[in-house]
Amino acid sequence: MQDAPRPATRGRRDDAPDTLPEWNLADLYPALDAPEVTRDLIRGEEECEAFEAAYKGKLAALAAGPDAGAALAAAVRRYEAVEDLLGRLISFASLVYVGDTTDPARAKFYGDVQEKITAASLHLLFFTLELNRVDDAALERAMADAALGHYRPWIEDVRKEKPYQLDDRLEELFHEKSVTGYSAWNRLFDETIAGLRFEVEGEELAIEPTLNLLQDPDGGKRAAAAHAIAATFKQNLRLFALISNTLAKDKEISDRWRGFKDIADARHLSNRVEREVVEALVEAVRAAYPKLSHRYYRLKARWFGQETLPHWDRNAPLPDVPMQTIPWREARETVLSAYGTFSPEMAAVAERFFRDRWIDAPVRPGKQPGAFAHPTVPSAHPYVLLNYQGKPRDVMTLAHELGHGVHQVLAAPNGALMAPTPLTLAETASVFGEMLTFRSLLARITEPAQRKAMLASKVEDMLNTVVRQIAFYSFERKLHSERKLGELTPDRIGELWMSVQGESLGPAIELKPGYETFWAYIPHFVHSPFYVYAYAFGDCLVNSLYAVYERAADGFAERYLAMLAAGGTKHHAELLAPFGLDARDPAFWQGGLSVIERMIAELEAMED
Repeated sequence: MQDAPRPATRGRRDDAPDTLPEWNLADLYPALDAPEVTRDLIRGEEECEAFEAAYKGKLAALAAGPDAGAALAAAVRRYEAVEDLLGRLISFASLVYVGDTTDPARAKFYGDVQEKITAASLHLLFFTLELNRVDDAALERAMADAALGHYRPWIEDVRKEKPYQLDDRLEELFHEKSVTGYSAWNRLFDETIAGLRFEVEGEELAIEPTLNLLQDPDGGKRAAAAHAIAATFKQNLRLFALISNTLAKDKEISDRWRGFKDIADARHLSNRVEREVVEALVEAVRAAYPKLSHRYYRLKARWFGQETLPHWDRNAPLPDVPMQTIPWREARETVLSAYGTFSPEMAAVAERFFRDRWIDAPVRPGKQPGAFAHPTVPSAHPYVLLNYQGKPRDVMTLAHELGHGVHQVLAAPNGALMAPTPLTLAETASVFGEMLTFRSLLARITEPAQRKAMLASKVEDMLNTVVRQIAFYSFERKLHSERKLGELTPDRIGELWMSVQGESLGPAIELKPGYETFWAYIPHFVHSPFYVYAYAFGDCLVNSLYAVYERAADGFAERYLAMLAAGGTKHHAELLAPFGLDARDPAFWQGGLSVIERMIAELEAMED
């Protein structure tokens, strides 16, 4: 069991060049039992109660007063400061927890902090609700004052929530019951996934190393891993189905009470993206399945000398190409070099993640699988979680998450209310970081087989980001739509999963028995319903952005970093305008998809 986070003075230094770093959470708090944690929990509760006493029921009068702008700005600044304090606490608890979700002490700490933050923030809930009841004209006059005008982007975002706002007591109930509602089911999913073990060729493995075997050069190991995943999921499928049914029903209840018309409208609202823009993306990707995924997997099957490939070979390395194992030091240098060639400023921000131990890279029992970049709060800094195992894709994942991290650092000066970026744009920096790294690596390769392997790996990553995520979105739409009619059995969920997977992957991928269970481990379905289309949005957007960069590199980096620094202060249309791009134009999506198509054509040409 890993020790609780320690002060930097007691944490080990990662001086050995290939030592995988573990993050130093002391920049947030020294330890779980640190007096600073107790102090801030008390202070957070007191400040929330004091804020409520100072402002509840008074915003309309402040907005009508002679110094409305200054008075409301003072209230927003105070609200923002409390949000930052509470955000620091819950970020620390969350990061401690994901380091080992099977540790009862960590789980209790996370649960206790979550409950206390939820209870304290109940006293803040009135603020945005009451702000939305202020007369439009009065609020507009108040925002003429520069102090309140600074917060215009946040205020306008808050006002967009107004049509879906319930009365205060109902909002309080929804908020308070979240701890025993969807948050509790999220936690159950996390702890269940982390605790599962998969028997592969006589060895018991956690989920991350088991999934990693699906990219092993040995076809026997890939098959054994796939069978192990299916067997373990099948044993736990009733629980995963219960979690999915419960969360889908919970969302349906919330959406119905709030008046959302479509099952994904709440996500579109939080992403600040119009439904028709998402629908155009989905339609474009689904129409492109035959010339993208179907075409590529048919080509890949030929490389393996087969008509079709079993599903466990979908991400298999190419035959007769040695699998690279990339040391951590080389991965670090590769990503920083790629970032630095594009922008020294971008590389300097990314380098801090390594130097100051903002990254947790090793695979450990109980550690949350996958990867993420957690922004924490503007008064601190982001942290990146990886499960690094030396695969080329792991280097791309590092580049991806560092893109998020750089974005979060650059946006932090906007403050706790305006630094967060909608998911659709949040994926831009991460996918762009991947593209920079890929292009840098590809330019160094002269040996044809290695170039082919690198290009194929990138195509697969893009298919996973675009085609696979839109298939995930289609699956979620089917599941949530049917859930309105009643509970879905595990078999029915598996049927929905297989239908969208068959459509998206095409006839060259044979979905063998057991694959019907693979929906069970996708965390986005549990934690962030309908999140997944943001990946496809980001990938197509980056493809278009990169084309602009290649055509006119002068000044591009400055405009790009300015876009990241805007955080959540601008709509996607405003952010893309300096690049001559418009996501509302159907041709925009076709341009992004054509980049993938050209890469597949290049691979086909290598066969001639």
